[in-house]
Amino acid sequence: MKDESFIFEQIHIEVARNASDDFNLFHDKHKWLQITHNPFKGPIVLGFQLNTLIEYQMRLYREAHHEDEIISDKQLRYSNYQIIFVNALRPRQELSLDIKKTLIKTIPDLTLTNRVTIKSMGKTILLGYKKETLAPLFLADTQLANLPDLNELPDMSMVPGSDFFLKRKWMHDGNVKNFLSGSLAEQSNYFDELANLASYPEVFPCSLTSGALLAKAQLENHDFKANPMVYTSHDISVDRFLVKKIKNNDKLHILVKQLPESKSNTLNHTDIMLRTYECYGLLEDHEVLFRIKLNLVPLEQIIKNVGS
Repeated sequence: MKDESFIFEQIHIEVARNASDDFNLFHDKHKWLQITHNPFKGPIVLGFQLNTLIEYQMRLYREAHHEDEIISDKQLRYSNYQIIFVNALRPRQELSLDIKKTLIKTIPDLTLTNRVTIKSMGKTILLGYKKETLAPLFLADTQLANLPDLNELPDMSMVPGSDFFLKRKWMHDGNVKNFLSGSLAEQSNYFDELANLASYPEVFPCSLTSGALLAKAQLENHDFKANPMVYTSHDISVDRFLVKKIKNNDKLHILVKQLPESKSNTLNHTDIMLRTYECYGLLEDHEVLFRIKLNLVPLEQIIKNVGS
């Protein structure tokens, strides 16, 4: 696909972070100044905003190439995003999104794959893949059937008998519309009251994991100013069958598990150890809506590595 150009304004960041309850200082038009040794010189676009831009442009691409018909006909239930963040994007920086031609594989199972790249000012912002599959590509083997009834547990608590932190959220059409608009996606393609259309996007429920991580860190007395963390990658598998079931005021249980840091799990073969989280979004009946593996690192270590 020919590169498409876009520009995020600060208002897009404000709308998206408010819609998803993301209070990370990196996105705040005032508080970014309070981050120790912040190299970005201003607020930056949310990672899940960029993911949503990719989701929307991939939707248009699939429709234009009639690949949405293949996905429906072959029951490719899972939408997968494999994203690596290379640089931050500031508001008012023009960006280009490139979607490579779809590769269709049939062995071992039918898979549609597109490489995606976002660049700005001669630098790569992110790169990765969008894949359509029969089964989730990420965290597929995790067993969640033996968890207690999450509806009975208090919000922002540890799930008994597990390593999961629980954050409870509710779906609201207004927040979703705002997040779509903040991500440069056309909300009327998803919501049209006169046409009785209310179709949730895939990434928005996933975006609420950022707020869950922040809430967990806040309970642990993490210092967001002195020790800020940045995303290095998102691996996301979303059940599109369940996305179609979501409606206004639905409950979403977000489960977060932090893995032990390890010298075998580092950033780009450096000595910077990744902080890895496994996150799951479960509907009220415990059906698994999404599975996400997130990697973060302390900003301070990235700065030291760049300077060395």
